[in-house]
Amino acid sequence: MLIKIYPENPNDRAIEQVVAVLRKGGIIIYPTDTVYGIGCDITNHKAIETLCRIRGLKPEKANLSFICYDLTDIALYTKPIDTATFRLLKKSLPGPFTYIFNASNQVPKLMSSNKKTVGIRVPDNNIAREIVRELGNPIVSASIHDDDEVLEYATDPELIHEKFQDLVDLVVDGGYGDNEASTIVDCTSGDFEVLRQGKGDLSLYL
Repeated sequence: MLIKIYPENPNDRAIEQVVAVLRKGGIIIYPTDTVYGIGCDITNHKAIETLCRIRGLKPEKANLSFICYDLTDIALYTKPIDTATFRLLKKSLPGPFTYIFNASNQVPKLMSSNKKTVGIRVPDNNIAREIVRELGNPIVSASIHDDDEVLEYATDPELIHEKFQDLVDLVVDGGYGDNEASTIVDCTSGDFEVLRQGKGDLSLYL
């Protein structure tokens, strides 16, 4: 199923339709402020396993991100964050960053694994954030971006739908996506180390 949603003013009914799919354990592909993501409800173990299978990942080793509506969700899934880090998050989010934190005890329960770290995203995209807000909790997500080469299907929602329609329950067409992934920043040691330079420029916020 392909649903068109306009990012400037996401239609409430369409967002509810997407959330209904997530609540039933469905897998969705949706736009972010970088590349299109593939995600599911964070509370559904079976859905997380399905997501990992589609992406060819082992659930216990998968580096999946938690897509949050805002900073209020973050404290649930991370160990306490110091003031300097919180200031950076406040300045740079919503934005094209994935921040890696030491995971709270909540994360292993959700992921059925002994994950020590967690990636957190608050994308600057109304569709993604409205889906999370309506759902009432984050979604677990991976990008459908191929790190080795820029593939056309990663940006055109209709081509994405053609490629993934038999694997996922719903594709949200939010217009063309970017083909540059988020900047990954490791915050686990108290410093800010850029693990992958992507769309976000961290130096603007330090």
